[in-house]
Formats: sequence, C-alpha cells, structure tokens
Amino acid sequence: MYVTSGASESGAYLRNRDTLQAGFPLDSRFDMDLNVRALGLLLLTAGSLMSCSVKPRSAFRADAVPAAPDYGIDAHWAALPSRFDSADAVPGTGLSDRQADANVDVFFIHPTTYTGKRGHNTWNAALNDARLNLRTDKSTIRYQASLFNGVGRVYAPRYRQAHLEAFYTKQRQDEAQQALDLAYADVRAAFDYYLEHYNQGRPLIIAAHSQGTAHAARLLRERFDGQPLQDRLIAAYLVGMPVKAAYFDRITPCVTPEDTGCFCSWRTVKEGWVPRRWGIDEEVVVTNPLTWRTDPGWADRALHRGAVFRKFHKGPFPGLTGARIANGYLQIPRPRIPGYLWVPLRNYHVADYNLFYVDVRENARLRAETYFQDNS
Repeated sequence: MYVTSGASESGAYLRNRDTLQAGFPLDSRFDMDLNVRALGLLLLTAGSLMSCSVKPRSAFRADAVPAAPDYGIDAHWAALPSRFDSADAVPGTGLSDRQADANVDVFFIHPTTYTGKRGHNTWNAALNDARLNLRTDKSTIRYQASLFNGVGRVYAPRYRQAHLEAFYTKQRQDEAQQALDLAYADVRAAFDYYLEHYNQGRPLIIAAHSQGTAHAARLLRERFDGQPLQDRLIAAYLVGMPVKAAYFDRITPCVTPEDTGCFCSWRTVKEGWVPRRWGIDEEVVVTNPLTWRTDPGWADRALHRGAVFRKFHKGPFPGLTGARIANGYLQIPRPRIPGYLWVPLRNYHVADYNLFYVDVRENARLRAETYFQDNS
C-alpha cells in the first residue's frame, strides 16, 4: 500500500490532517494478483500486496482492540541488537553484521503483513499472533531491516498494524483511520521507549516501508522536524509511499549521496508505466537509489550494487537494473533476475528495498560516516 500527501479522486483514500493520505495504486485486482504470483516466485518480502480474503468483520471499537504492547518485553520487538533475530541475516559471504560495535542506531518500521489471512478479521493485528509474527520476521525483517545491520543496531518494534483493508475501504474510512491511528500510537510508544532505554545518545536512521512509512513520516514530523532530535538524524528512508517535501517544515529531501538530516523516498514501477489510480505527480519526492540524487537522468545498470531475492543467501546480485525518475516514480526496465527469462510486472512495490539491497546498505554507511565527519 502507498501513502501520499496529495489528493486523488479515485482509489481507496483516507484523509486526516495528521497522516499522509493513503491509497493502493494498482490498476486492478488482476494487477495485484499478478504481482503476488510473480513476485512470490522471486521475492519473499513485505507481503503487503496479498489479496484480502478476510476483512474486518465488525466496527472498530476502542474498547475491543488487541492488548497494547509493552516495549519492555523483548517479544514485542521484531528486532533487537541484543539477541539473534532475522535482522541479523546477511546474504552471501561478502557482507557482515556489524551491530555489535556500531555507533549508530536504526529504528525500522515494518510494512503491512496483516493482510487478510486466516484469522485476520479485526481492524488491528494482535501482538501475540505467532503465525503473523513469524511471517513478519521471515519477510520484511530479513529482506528489508537486515540491510541496515551493516551500519547500525537495528530496532524494529512489533505494533498493532492496521489491516490491509484500511487502505482499500471506501465505506469504512472512519474506522480505517482509527485503526491507523492506533497503529501509529504503538509506533510512537515504541520509539519513546527506545529513546529512553536503548538509544544512549547515539545518532540514528529512521527506515520504513509501506504502512511503516506512513507512521515513520508522522513520527519524524512530531519528534524530529525542527526539534533538537533532528540534529541526531543521519537520514530517513521513507520507501514505498509517495511523500512531498512540503510534508515537513525543516526536514528536506536528500539530494546527494552524502547528505544527512534529510529523507529519501521512492516507489518502483516498470519503465513507462503510470498507475491509473495515481496519475502523474511531479511534487512527490523521488530518490534514485543508484545515484542518490533527485534529478531525472538515466542511471545505468552498471551502478547497481546488488539485489536479493527469495533465495536470500544466494545473493546479492549486482548489475540487474538501471533506473530513472519520471512522473513521480522510480522507473526501471524489467530486471535481469538470475534463473528467470522475464518478470511480468509493472508495480515493483514489494521489491522497493530488495531490488536495491546493497545500494541502500552502502548509502546508509556513507551517510553515517559523513555525519560523524561533520560532527567531529
């Protein structure tokens, strides 16, 4: 699912002054199912494009939501640097987990994995859902959060994430917004706990995908934007949701690979394709993760440093795709995925991080180095 700070007349959109506006920019359910079938063979990622077979049955009721998390309990975190978990994974043999001696923290907010599977019939996920937690850990934590273990200690809270239906519904938007607000309240509580008990004054990176990016952007605006904590922000990776620069007062888009205190954002689609539900929006911030700039020039596949796919430990695979910025999207040709002649996709949402796994990993390291040089 995606989030935008602009309005649209079509698609499933939510409106609230405190959140980015949300929708799901696929041309049809067929497109969504095609993405799932094809990427299911290649990628084990966020799971956020799974079709909704189960929807919330009853109205949202604040007195009937799942029990709130206690972030003093390790089990209420999907990743902590003090234990072995999926965020410690590294693909291949050329990369290493450097969390043990890192002087940087990474606060990662995972995307929607509560997508309509069996038992997913309430507006917000329960933290004691072992099947859902395992799905989250094996997908987004391993294939997304782990890329940051080369630069910092990875903290990823579990939270009562909103059901995927919150991004589809047209008739139940008030309930959907309440579900998203509840999810955000957990993220904010997790961050405040992290700041008090874990951070110890270290600079940090905020990273997120999809629903997680909606919450991350709101967290940045409330806790960082124009406030003292912004001085400790190395960078924010707000991926999978369109974000306009005007959403923040003081936090600006990153425009070079070394910029700090700024944010990067992109949504990945097939070259030349514009989702009908979204159209063209040139005000959306788009970062090219091959050049880490915001200009529309073509970046050759020779710049691509490495992707990971379903067979995580077989990667990373460099040189698979070039990229350019156009119409408010990161556009790529069909990537040359080892073992597959072609990939019949137009929307690469679930692979926003996977496709640029090493690129993001190395850029986070570069920004951290620059931050310490500038603040020595």
